[in-house]
Amino acid sequence: MSHDMNRRKFVQAATLGIAAGAAGPVAASEAGPTTSLEGAPWVYTPQLVRPVVISDLSGFRYRNGGPQNAVERAFAGITAGEDVLDALIAGVNIPELDPDESGIGFGGLPNADGVVQLDSCCMHGPKKWAGGVAAIEGVRTPSLVAKAVMELTDHHLLAGSGAQEFARNLGFTIEDDLNTEKSRGLWLDWKRRIDPSHFLDPATRGSRSGSSGTGDPSPEDLAMRSRAFDDAGWEMVREGLIDEDSYWGTVNCDGISPQGDICGVTTTSGLSWKIPGRVGDSPILGAGLYVDGDVGAAGSTGRGEANLYNLASFLIVESMRQGMSPKDAGMVALRRIQQNTIEERLLNSRGLPNFDVRFFVLNKRGEHAGVALYGAQEKNYAVCTENGAEEVRMDGLLEGSPRD
Repeated sequence: MSHDMNRRKFVQAATLGIAAGAAGPVAASEAGPTTSLEGAPWVYTPQLVRPVVISDLSGFRYRNGGPQNAVERAFAGITAGEDVLDALIAGVNIPELDPDESGIGFGGLPNADGVVQLDSCCMHGPKKWAGGVAAIEGVRTPSLVAKAVMELTDHHLLAGSGAQEFARNLGFTIEDDLNTEKSRGLWLDWKRRIDPSHFLDPATRGSRSGSSGTGDPSPEDLAMRSRAFDDAGWEMVREGLIDEDSYWGTVNCDGISPQGDICGVTTTSGLSWKIPGRVGDSPILGAGLYVDGDVGAAGSTGRGEANLYNLASFLIVESMRQGMSPKDAGMVALRRIQQNTIEERLLNSRGLPNFDVRFFVLNKRGEHAGVALYGAQEKNYAVCTENGAEEVRMDGLLEGSPRD
């Protein structure tokens, strides 16, 4: 009789512990043994986290003709028991392969020479593994090559022709040109704006409006030629030819499983019209992405040079380690970027940064935030839970626009 009673009390204790775990979004590493009931054994019951996947809006907008976007595919994989990083990369493969997404993968906006060069990195929180590729050409899904670097080598980063040869040896298809008709057309439009005497606009080549008629560049030509590459790109953004998100490129996607496993991946074609060989923040651990399986994850889009200088994703995760919420930790990084931006060429008429940076932040409890340097523009980020995928408003540090 005593044995049966103790057994019933043991079952009661275990049931109460499981119920408590399901009720709160606390990571397994923070759980402890449940309180014993009248001498019943101590029972360790890991408390489950509400699974969630977060991303920039490219993870919500693009489906490549299929039924799911990136965050939906990633969430479905995580909740079906896939490894979290495998699920996240399967998710970002969707926009990487979508020719309508001009910021990453196939059809990403090219460098100044018209060549698409891609960057990516991934981090596996539970395994403490990481891998990345930079300035790789010819592979539509650099996130998969980054994962291969992580799993199959002792290195964290391969670049350029070495990264391409590594991918070739593993059987990845290497294409001569990742441009689509759209991305090549935008590159030619940009070239005409910065070098109109050599790259002619078919619509006006028969007129005298773009030339002095003497073979020498007109004053208009000289003014246009001297315009900074960045200004020409922003002009195309203002004209609606390029989406602002695609101009900077980049998809960051982070997720957590019910067991509290956190991983992240970032992939990009980089800054539009960049100097060939330029590498931004996306493939650099601590800049474009940082994951600590015991704390959380942070990834970014926007001006990579600002993020690189401040190693902002690492700063965010370390701030969360000190107890900050995802939003507050993100704001710490944004303030650091603002404080360290002092060059006149990088400031607008208000003396504030003339660029934007955005962070997507997830902690071990499944709490998340999206923060941006500028919040006046209606900016959202993507979130997927058991209730489906949705856009959630980001929080901004500064008012107005970076171009003010």
